Parts: sequence; C-alpha cells; structure tokens
Amino acid sequence: MTYCLGMLLDAGLIMIADTRTNAGVDDISSYRKLHCLVDTPERCIFAASAGNLSTTQMVISLLREGVPTRNGAPDAEDEGLLRTIAEPTTMFRAAQLVGDAVRFANDTVGKALAALKISASSSILLGGRIGNQPPALYLIYSAGNFIECKADVPFFQIGETKYGRPILDRVIRTSTPLGEAVKIAFLSFDASIRSNLAVGLPLDMMILPNRTGARPYQRRIEVNDPYYNDLSLRWGDLLNDAAQTIPDPPFLPDLD
Repeated sequence: MTYCLGMLLDAGLIMIADTRTNAGVDDISSYRKLHCLVDTPERCIFAASAGNLSTTQMVISLLREGVPTRNGAPDAEDEGLLRTIAEPTTMFRAAQLVGDAVRFANDTVGKALAALKISASSSILLGGRIGNQPPALYLIYSAGNFIECKADVPFFQIGETKYGRPILDRVIRTSTPLGEAVKIAFLSFDASIRSNLAVGLPLDMMILPNRTGARPYQRRIEVNDPYYNDLSLRWGDLLNDAAQTIPDPPFLPDLD
C-alpha cells in the first residue's frame, strides 16, 4: 500500500507520494511512486501511482515508450501504432492515453496475476500542463476510466487515504496558497504514517505554479528532513494543547 495526494488550487498544482512498498510485515522497501513522464517548456506531466507494483510499472513504461492502439482504433490503419505521453495536445487526451495504458496492462500483466489469484488493481493520479493551458489533475481508476479534479473538492487521494483525509476536508480550498497547502499536505501524510505502517518516508513532491512559463519544483523529503520532523512534533504538541483546552463532557459523573 502507499499514499499519494494531488491538489489542484488557484495558485497551482501539488503532487506528493510516499515511497513505501511491502509484501508483508517483514518485507518492506522503498520505491518511487511519483514519476516525471515529460518535462519540457511545452509540456509538464507527472503521474503518481498506487496499487500492484507490476501493473503500475508497466503503465509508466508504456506511457514513456508507447501504448499500442488496438480494439476500436479510429482507423484500421492505426492498429498497432504506439502513442506516447509526449503526443497528446490536452491533459484530457493525456488522461485518455493513461486509461488506455491501464487497460493494456490489465489485459497482459493483470490476467497473469489473476491466474495466480493476485490482485492487479492500480490507480493513477495524472497532473500537469500542456502548452498555455492551466494545470489539470485527473484520477484514473483501475478499469481505465477517469475523473477530473474540480473546485468543489480540489484534491484527489489514492492508496491509503482514510487517515490523511480529515485535515484536507477541513482546511484545503481552491484559494489555499501553495505554501500553506504543502504544510497541510505534510500533516496529512504525518497522520497516515503514524496510523499505518504501509505508508512511510521518504516523500516525493512536485509543485507546479499556475503562471505562464513556470517550471515544476521537485523535492524529496527524507527521513531526517528538519522541516518535516519539526512540523510533526509541533503538530502533536498543538493537538495535545488543544484537547486540554476543551472542557470535559458536563454530563459525566464525578469520576475522580
């Protein structure tokens, strides 16, 4: 299991993913889940992946090297042509291509794993910008269908989502500045890491400001990152202090 978060705000796009992958309590390792698919002045596209590692690895490789056109190609002459993530003219078309890659992986790796009774389920967060279009964020499901992030809920999560969601629901709005959003995102990951061993540092982060010509900022948050560790300690102290300021339930009898 893993945890990936994408936030589409007025100020730009943020994507963060942890790196933990495990096949049991005694087989835990790290693997990058936030992938830079293409980064040029004309297009910047990133993907965060959760689910079966064999499936997601194949999806990412297909997007870079070519997704075969088949099963309903618009033109019979297109059958078998390879399409890469460097070709779509809009982020919507890019999301369609990712969906095709997921379905192709399901038809190959997925069927082989199913024969062994192993789940091949996967999900992808796709975010970025093409040309002068504003940043966009999509959630691609295991079946290859997808939805676009909108202002009413300006974030998507995949993987181990439940522990990190409450603070996002309470705080994140489309108007949230990028710096504050990164801080809240770290608190969301801190809650997930504390409550589930399947999520862990390091974290990989990408920030794409919503202004013409802006380049993506990338950073890895290591286990010994001073800001992240200070934030975690401060948040724990503040939660404890806040709990102490709330009166005890008045309907309880004298228990002391």
